[in-house]
Amino acid sequence: MVAEAGVRLSAPWMEDGVVWWLEGRAAEMGRVVLVRHGRDGHRVDVVPAGFNVRTSVHEYGGGAYCIHRGVAFCSKFDDQRLYRVEPGADPVPITPAVDGRRQRFADGRITSDGRFWIGVRERHAESDRSADVVNELVVLPTDGSAEPRVIAGGRDFYSSPRISPDGTRLCFLAWNLPWMPWDGCELHVADLAPNGDLSDIEHVAGSDGSESIWQPEWSPTGDLVFASDRSGWWNLERIRGDERTALHTAHAEFGYPAWTFGASSYAFLDDGRIVCAFDSDGFTHFGVLDSETGLLSELDLGLDSLSGSPYVRAEGGHALLVAGTTTTPNGIILVDVDSESSTTLQTSIAVALSAGTISAPRTIDFETESGLTAHALFYAPASDGFEAPDGDLPPLIVESHGGPTGNATALFGLGVQFWTSRGFGVVDVNYGGSTGYGRAYRERLNGQWGVVDLADCLNAARYLVEQGEADPDRLLITGGSAGGYTTICALTFTDAFAAGSTYFGIADLEQFGGGETHKFELQYEHTLVGPYPERADLYRARSPIHFTDRISTPMLVLQGADDRVVPPSQAELIVAALRERGVPHAYLLYEGEGHGFRKAENIVGSLEAELSFYAQVLGFEPAGSIPRLEIVNLTE
Repeated sequence: MVAEAGVRLSAPWMEDGVVWWLEGRAAEMGRVVLVRHGRDGHRVDVVPAGFNVRTSVHEYGGGAYCIHRGVAFCSKFDDQRLYRVEPGADPVPITPAVDGRRQRFADGRITSDGRFWIGVRERHAESDRSADVVNELVVLPTDGSAEPRVIAGGRDFYSSPRISPDGTRLCFLAWNLPWMPWDGCELHVADLAPNGDLSDIEHVAGSDGSESIWQPEWSPTGDLVFASDRSGWWNLERIRGDERTALHTAHAEFGYPAWTFGASSYAFLDDGRIVCAFDSDGFTHFGVLDSETGLLSELDLGLDSLSGSPYVRAEGGHALLVAGTTTTPNGIILVDVDSESSTTLQTSIAVALSAGTISAPRTIDFETESGLTAHALFYAPASDGFEAPDGDLPPLIVESHGGPTGNATALFGLGVQFWTSRGFGVVDVNYGGSTGYGRAYRERLNGQWGVVDLADCLNAARYLVEQGEADPDRLLITGGSAGGYTTICALTFTDAFAAGSTYFGIADLEQFGGGETHKFELQYEHTLVGPYPERADLYRARSPIHFTDRISTPMLVLQGADDRVVPPSQAELIVAALRERGVPHAYLLYEGEGHGFRKAENIVGSLEAELSFYAQVLGFEPAGSIPRLEIVNLTE
């Protein structure tokens, strides 16, 4: 059910009452499909069978398509070329064929006359070195009659090129290593010529390393609106003429970390009001902001959760959201803003579960190191058909999210319910460094990666043990990417857990500090750990691979063979150490998978392997026909 019951919904778009969105279909080998929902309710796949709408810019992608007058402009995953897709016609490539997927495109917009696409291009050299990757803004004709032409370059990264309503100006974001866009980036505005050339480029807000700008957009009247965290929170601001003003000030996040292109947390209604999503106290809220008075009115939509990247679009008096609740899956939601009525156009999960089987999270705040408070979402075990033995405390799975500048959201997901319906408690930890709690909370992790995240995960588990919610002898920990790194650290530097599972986790930070990752995160560790090689001592001290003599806890290692973010060499390092130490472990390498599993059989296989692993370590027989995982060095 987790793998095949639904689809991943993202990137909605509205034009003249027609709605588009992307569906990631695990049952189709993870293919991403562009869907069109007409005004008459008729729904069709826009791209033909086998066409995978996905860009690999920054490896994480996003911004893989845009729409102009009913025509779609899409990136195709197989070759990373841009294609023009007209209604009823086969896709036509409009960018050159380049071997090895070495030219990639994302985050584009079409000029008002339909002649040009303006967006981000990422060029990869034949050397395949991250340091040789070039990112720039380009313009290219939408009929494919000429090659892309660079209109802005010289910075390490670009994003969010947006054309003003009158077509005469372009805004965009730019930043340089070692900063990530949520550390700081610069907002620029330029004059845009009819042929796509830029002139008089002006820096108007933001700065590398100290002020982060999120989602610049032009209002219907030509004002420039964006979220800035200069107040300590991502709040909406406006530039009108030479004046920059805050539209609404609150201890809430109206912006999010820009891991992918094309996300949006707000959009303009035709009358100039702003419909927006914002995070506060662990949940997402939706509202309408009067940009002249600064008055924010919350919308009563019965929605309180987003998944990962936010998506808010608007046209006329309607908003388009990808949102859900703690007990219902996310969907493509069309909202009549004034009446606060909504229609679900598509849901991510079509399978109905009984209410008694669903575990809804509750927020917990707990004390962590240095007298600080950290946050998490706790899911208690839930089943309408089974009960635990009297007096039996449940095992607890501690989830450590990726990023590490990400966050755990309260959105209903079958992945968590897989565990809670089987009697496990799950705590999804928003450790220091997570988004949603202001810039100061995000910056707790600066220089402290592998310390703060680990302490907060430990203290979340201890808090629930003290509250009588978990068995102290059956604590488990899991996570992917940065969360996988935290998991390996927990199993190396503590003895608090009975077992753990690391999905594409990092074992050796020095390899990353030395450049063994993709360009986007090439120097991420300079903020999270320290400059390399100047602080090589910290990289070694925080790398579990240098302390394998301390590991005795069983570990499951899961890895995608095609992962460019955390390559398989990281998994192989820790597996070799576990084998040499005689520590119980299992290693599963999934061919054709990258940084996150997309194929249904691999989603199923990894979950069943994790369940079998925990069952054997903790000594119980799992229900159902779960294949028994072979665990090296585990004695009965």
